[in-house]
Amino acid sequence: MAALRIAVHGACGRMGQRVVDLVRQAEDLQLVAALEHPTHACIGRDIGEVCGVGPVGVVVSSELPAGAGPEVVVDFSVPEASVALAQRCAELRIPLVVATTGFSAEQREQITAAARQIPLLLSPNMSLAVNLLMALVEQAARHLKDADADVEIIERHHRFKKDAPSGTALEFGRLIAEAMGGKRFVHGRSGLTGERPRDEIGFHALRVGDNVGEHTIVFGLMGECLEFTHRAGSRDCYARGALYAARLLVKQPPGLYSMRQLLGL
Repeated sequence: MAALRIAVHGACGRMGQRVVDLVRQAEDLQLVAALEHPTHACIGRDIGEVCGVGPVGVVVSSELPAGAGPEVVVDFSVPEASVALAQRCAELRIPLVVATTGFSAEQREQITAAARQIPLLLSPNMSLAVNLLMALVEQAARHLKDADADVEIIERHHRFKKDAPSGTALEFGRLIAEAMGGKRFVHGRSGLTGERPRDEIGFHALRVGDNVGEHTIVFGLMGECLEFTHRAGSRDCYARGALYAARLLVKQPPGLYSMRQLLGL
């Protein structure tokens, strides 16, 4: 069986480099393009040297190759670049895994429009375990809907992360709000706030050192408390999840997919 040809967008970033290295190690995958912004300092360099694993024969470029190019693109970049990439992938009919977060509502609409032409996965988190946790948290929220539970979401990430709360934390909040109904989002608290309202989900974003990601969802009831926590030990859980999703996505018809859909959750 021929190896699946993959392009990595945002290849020189922290996540992109891990995806590149894991593709290099996989027998069923082949790296055919490493993409970055046209003004990036690494344009023209071998992506393997950028990643510190030695030459791999693929230079960093800003153009998505057509013809005998990639069969799927994995995107770990920034929102503005993801929007342009989705439009280009739609033109070339190349499936796209979008692992970038921090989109505005308008940017999200622009990206999802490409799903009319291609299979497109848009997920705030690529970890298999996180997506399983989302299903469990959603189930808990449904069962606790009428239990007067206070919901708080605490997330920790490295000091370099640009958006807060994380896209994953917001997705947890969205799932809980839909399951419980009538919930509004509150980001942190300070001052004389008074008693906690019953209709809110509290978000708390910590930015510390090189933490690659932790999420804790708290359901607080009178006399007891239920907590769900996921801790990432390395970025590989996100990179491996994105590649797992890429393998599944290429088998799907055009449309918008979530990680949970592909996993059957």
